[in-house]
Amino acid sequence: MKASIRSKLEQIAERFEEITALLAEPEIQNNQNRYRELSREYAQLEPVIDCFSRYREVEQSILSASELLNDPEMADLAREELAEAKSEREELEPRLQLLLIPPDPNDNRNIFLEIRAGTGGAEAALFAGDLLRMYLRYAEQMGWQAETISETAGEQGGYKEVVSRISGHNVYSRLKFESGTHRVQRVPETESQGRVHTSACTVAILPEAEEIDQVEISNNDLRIDTFRASGAGGQHVNKTDSAVRITHLPSGIVVECQDERSQHKNKARALSLLQARLLSGMQEQQATEQARSRKLQVGSGDRSERIRTYNFPQNRITDHRINLTLYKLDEIMAGAVDQVIDPLEQEHQAEQLVALAETGQATA
Repeated sequence: MKASIRSKLEQIAERFEEITALLAEPEIQNNQNRYRELSREYAQLEPVIDCFSRYREVEQSILSASELLNDPEMADLAREELAEAKSEREELEPRLQLLLIPPDPNDNRNIFLEIRAGTGGAEAALFAGDLLRMYLRYAEQMGWQAETISETAGEQGGYKEVVSRISGHNVYSRLKFESGTHRVQRVPETESQGRVHTSACTVAILPEAEEIDQVEISNNDLRIDTFRASGAGGQHVNKTDSAVRITHLPSGIVVECQDERSQHKNKARALSLLQARLLSGMQEQQATEQARSRKLQVGSGDRSERIRTYNFPQNRITDHRINLTLYKLDEIMAGAVDQVIDPLEQEHQAEQLVALAETGQATA
């Protein structure tokens, strides 16, 4: 184990003992805010300490077994114990390192999924529809809930733009690497010569803002317009001005919601989406500054970055950030997105572990 990682674990062990002592003090127990804050920190550190304690025990077993190797009567047993202890130590080291990786505070949040057709006209809009179905199928498999916030249909199907809200356990954690430009290569139905066309869509994954970190928005900075909802039809469509469009004047961001029949509910949904976009913009700016020197921008959300290519004639999907190629496009479009997400997450963890080993600055 690298000295920097060992040092960090020792610091965490000291802090854990300090918190344990503080939680037993009557003064802390009578201060609910302080007690809650320390209890949360205790819960975060406990898995690291449990693993580190076991690691120390294994180290002691290795030391004891090594000392017995010179005893003829105990040598065979000592070699067996030594092999078992070293094997367990090899398993515990990477587990400890992963526990040291700082958790993303957004990981357990709900998200707004935004898909926009880019270059490619009608074919790009159709691909936007395909991407939406892919994510909705994945959400269904994960037991998440999804609802459409706003949509602008393409002339020949699909969407010029569609925004959905997906809620559930660890939604952002699983989908945060999907932000960026998605390129498709296939023969459009309208192509008489059988030529492969290239189109593109952009995907944005925005964590839903919580009350504790919501961006303050002045009513004076908003222009709110109402209009009649457009959709597939039905008795409520185009009867009342229930749809809401909100313009944030300082940033120029425009959001709208027409999913609900109630103007009040649509306004609340639109404000929530505006919060998420403003918060995401602030977080992206901060992340860009922090990651400027990094070589691999996994999940940076850079809209100009081509992150993935979907080649339908070859049933091939390629993620350019990690040079991953799978000939399982049909499965992934049917919702088996884990086959791409898992390698991205592993690469991201590997990067964080490298930074941890080099700087020793990670926190639990």
